[in-house]
Amino acid sequence: MPQALEGSQAIARAVALCRPQVVSAYPITPQTHIVENLARLVADGALACEFVSVESEHSAASVVLGAAAAGARAYTASASQGILLMSEVLYNIAGLRLPLVLTCANRALSAPLSIWNDQQDSMAVRDAGWIQLYCAGNQEAVDTTIQAFRIAQDTELPVMVCVDGFTLTHTLEPIEIPDQAAVDAFLPPLHFARALDPARPLSLGTLVSPEWFTEARHSQHGALLAAAADIEAADRDWAAATGRAWGGLLEVDGPQDARIGLLTLGSISGTMADARAASPDLPPVRLLRLRAFRPFPAAALQAACAGLETLVVLERALSPGGEGIVTAEVRAALYGREPAPAVRGFAVGLGGRDVPMAIYRRAVEAALAPGEGTFAILDVDPRRLPAEDRYPDLAPPAARGAEEEAT
Repeated sequence: MPQALEGSQAIARAVALCRPQVVSAYPITPQTHIVENLARLVADGALACEFVSVESEHSAASVVLGAAAAGARAYTASASQGILLMSEVLYNIAGLRLPLVLTCANRALSAPLSIWNDQQDSMAVRDAGWIQLYCAGNQEAVDTTIQAFRIAQDTELPVMVCVDGFTLTHTLEPIEIPDQAAVDAFLPPLHFARALDPARPLSLGTLVSPEWFTEARHSQHGALLAAAADIEAADRDWAAATGRAWGGLLEVDGPQDARIGLLTLGSISGTMADARAASPDLPPVRLLRLRAFRPFPAAALQAACAGLETLVVLERALSPGGEGIVTAEVRAALYGREPAPAVRGFAVGLGGRDVPMAIYRRAVEAALAPGEGTFAILDVDPRRLPAEDRYPDLAPPAARGAEEEAT
């Protein structure tokens, strides 16, 4: 039966169902509620694990590195500057091929200081070698967290589950929490063949000379590419167990004859789906939701773009002086494909700026406008929208329209 739960509380319950043996915790907004809820479960005797309160995010990542290397199922969570502080260790975890799970409660990076949501933190460590999965809602965050533990141990790669801070972590939704038996059947006990053991001495993370470093990186790269099959398999098996699936690598929804595509990731995907339903006057649009950013699902994206003339990418991050991070990946994946849609990328919702439904119309208009594919920061300032566009349920159909601001 669905329960009304805060996103962070639901994620903590999902972690507990996976029977972690070590949880390391350091508070940072907006992920603090996740580890607070885990601490409560441990204190109440509902979760038997070693809960380690540490002095920094660097230490939090170091604790789970050591725990995973010793063969324990391990978990931590962080956000924003915390992700950057632990970045040195994140690279080590991935390079050592350690199976563990981290929740990133996505938050903007300083400066200027912002505690609100965008996805610049997880994007900043996109090259660390972690699998990255992005969730559109809290039910998906619960299910993806459980899937992540299985993906991690099947691939011997760490998995970062990305959920939009505040938008998901601090909102109440009716959420179905699976029972322990279902999770136990889906997630076998962890067996890490390279676990450190005094009875069987071996070394992890030793110095590698130039003769072998390239081979190590090649192996890691190949493992990430191969992980795509494990991500899809985990989603299929979870659907068989619960009836819920989340698209595997890439979720596609919309008519096959659509000439315009709109690609999103994270919680704004639901906003764009609602906006499409509320905009029957606009041309048909195919919605693409990127669930896996690493490994990047190039083949799935190429297939999903069949027949499109223009693909608009909406992302909550950018590479200053370059363009959108996801936009650049999409361009590379579609480059040389014939025919391939023109790609137009826009950064929206930076620093927690609201992404109202009016963005959808602006994106479609951009797709229809002539010109080459470009990148820009596109936003609608919600303070300049009439109330019926901020709160569309209050508006009769004839009252649509918005004053827009693009920067």
